[in-house]
Amino acid sequence: MEVKIGVQYAPREIVLESGQSPEEVEAAVADALSGKSPLLSLVDDHGRKVLVPSEKLAYVELGEPTTRKVGFSAL
Repeated sequence: MEVKIGVQYAPREIVLESGQSPEEVEAAVADALSGKSPLLSLVDDHGRKVLVPSEKLAYVELGEPTTRKVGFSAL
C-alpha cells in the first residue's frame, strides 16, 4: 500500500510502499497522534524503517496498493 506522510516545515512529503495492512498503518498513526507513541514508525517493502516524530505530523494519506505492470505495450 502507498503511504504519503506530510511533515511540518518540510518542503516534500515522504512516500513509501508498505507491506503492512491498512489497519496496521492506521493503528500506528492513531497511537502517534494520541500521544501513546512519540514516533510514527512504519516499515517499507524493502525492510527500511521510517520514523517521524509525532508532533511534526501534518497528514498521513493511505492509498491503494500499486500493481506493477509487466511487459511492453503501446499506450
